[in-house]
Amino acid sequence: MKRPIPLQGRGSRLNPDTRFADWQRAAFDDGWDAAGDAPVPPPTVLMVDTARSVICRNTSPDVPFSQSINPYKGCEHGCSYCFARPGHAYLGLSPGLDFETHIAWKPDAAAVLRRELAAPGYRCAPIALGINTDGWQPLERRLGLSRQLLQVLAETRHPVSIVTKSALIERDADLLADLARDDLVQVMFSITTLDPDLARRMEPRAASPARRLAAMDCLRRAGVPVGVLCAPLIPALNDHELEGVLAAAKGAGAETAGYVLLRLPRELQALFTDWLQAHFPDRAAHVLSLLRQLRGGKLNDPRFGHRMRGQGVLADLYSQRLARARQRLGLDRPRRTLNTGAFRPPAPDGAQLRLF
Repeated sequence: MKRPIPLQGRGSRLNPDTRFADWQRAAFDDGWDAAGDAPVPPPTVLMVDTARSVICRNTSPDVPFSQSINPYKGCEHGCSYCFARPGHAYLGLSPGLDFETHIAWKPDAAAVLRRELAAPGYRCAPIALGINTDGWQPLERRLGLSRQLLQVLAETRHPVSIVTKSALIERDADLLADLARDDLVQVMFSITTLDPDLARRMEPRAASPARRLAAMDCLRRAGVPVGVLCAPLIPALNDHELEGVLAAAKGAGAETAGYVLLRLPRELQALFTDWLQAHFPDRAAHVLSLLRQLRGGKLNDPRFGHRMRGQGVLADLYSQRLARARQRLGLDRPRRTLNTGAFRPPAPDGAQLRLF
């Protein structure tokens, strides 16, 4: 069987059927393809996602938030390692190419959010915006969905935390600066490498590392608190860059830093392994061997307390390196506690406006 070659501008070269399907298909070479013909990258398809609620809630001890909003399902950035890929199976789509090319969006998300914030029983807690998939992925430039949500949060003075690898967030510096004046926002930039070639392979449609650093500096100058996440940290691929990424982020205005070890849930194990063998065949076996050492002999460990950091000697070394780099660079300040006291609920639909 001839393996497909990587598609320009896309992260995965595979498109396996959803795990919920009654049957699975396997590709094979029948000899009919013209020799040397480059495959045509598939276009992006938009799908409407209707939902009665946009706020998702969790009780995970591994993440510093209890509420989140994901304006999009699927992500054009096409990151080879994205832990959100298996979620596309719930849409009847593939976690491979479908994840990058079939994007579900919520056109009425801002109206639904306004209704949820107006509910009598709602209790304000910081909302993480665009955590599963990037809220500022390329489609956002045209759709403006994340900006609409930010407008509602700014209007109601609701605290929000953001993680992105997109420079498009500069567009919303006005709203973010407004929120920052009341200590209502923090923006974390995901920067996995300073090597533009490695970034193009891992994150084909995301902003370059230099562009992300420039966006971080732009928000910092606007008064928005910014930080950096080296996420994911991949053994023998980008882990040697941890200190360099943190130093570059400090120069761009970061006040805090962290990392997340590579996670490979469900179909992502096969997808990432295939990507690794296609782009780095000389070290693929070594990367996977080190990852198994960090995951107790497996490629993935979903247990709370382990899935973000791993275990063993190498995991301890990563933790020590982060602590020392943070201390040396002055990135060891505690994570900001966002202000929940300024929240003012919107008036429910059809309700009389408040006098005071």
